[in-house]
Amino acid sequence: MQAINYENETSYGNLELLAQQVVEGFITGLHKSPFHGFSVEFAEHRQYNTGDNVKNIDWKLFAKTDKLYSKRFEEETNLRCQFVIDVSSSMYFPEPKNNKLTFSIQASASLMYLLKKQRDAFGLSLFAEEILMNSPAKSTTVHQKYLFSQLENLLQKPKVNAKTNLSEALHQVSEFIHKRSLVIIFSDLFNAQSNNTDDFFDALQHLKFNKHEVVVFNVVDKSKEVDFNFDNRPHQFIDMETGEMIKVHTNQVKETYKAAVSNYRQQIALKCAQYKIDLIDADINEGFYPILQAYLIKRQKLG
Repeated sequence: MQAINYENETSYGNLELLAQQVVEGFITGLHKSPFHGFSVEFAEHRQYNTGDNVKNIDWKLFAKTDKLYSKRFEEETNLRCQFVIDVSSSMYFPEPKNNKLTFSIQASASLMYLLKKQRDAFGLSLFAEEILMNSPAKSTTVHQKYLFSQLENLLQKPKVNAKTNLSEALHQVSEFIHKRSLVIIFSDLFNAQSNNTDDFFDALQHLKFNKHEVVVFNVVDKSKEVDFNFDNRPHQFIDMETGEMIKVHTNQVKETYKAAVSNYRQQIALKCAQYKIDLIDADINEGFYPILQAYLIKRQKLG
């Protein structure tokens, strides 16, 4: 499935419109892909389960499909989902607009739109060195519009030299969420406070101990941050979280850099596999469909 680049034509005011376009395009594409078998139940129905009130069965739909479905109501919610987005300064790489944070926000908005259509509840937590905003999960239209407005405001106010404390933020999120939830994390996993992955996994274990399901989207610009594809000439690199600068010739450090990043990413992947945490590579140049596919797979497993 090809990536779609919307080039920020959201203009910071049409996040809901972009989310709608992404989701509707994705659902259309499902019918032409290996995901054709997925049940993406929208609208006002869910599959009938033994014990459900027979008064809510839609007999007209049964006549058309030969399957039993119950009518769904606005207050019903099957899933609670908490979005946890890293808003530290490194997330503003590589450009002022088309960066990791913009990608994370637009991907989250698309998932929120999908959740809303399925009558599921969703909340939002934003963090850098600590939790900066936390909103509990709800499934109302008013709540959706509120979260979209918060995300749009975030796009317009870049944070300068905001460091990351990933583990501390996730420990805080664990304490904030009082009901079992699916926790979806968007972060580049570059932790300014600690290079020790053990701290990060202690925090993830805290979420798992509290019975939450966890999906980590490792948001990167793969070409630059993993493959280190820069012109073969001297460059000045600036740490976006500390402001530190270093001048290097790219071909002198490329192999060392790639080896270090590869080792770090392998550590994270192995630990996530060990703790049964879904780790998904999210390349900002690949569009939003891989994010939606990964979510659907997880949603089907949760039932």
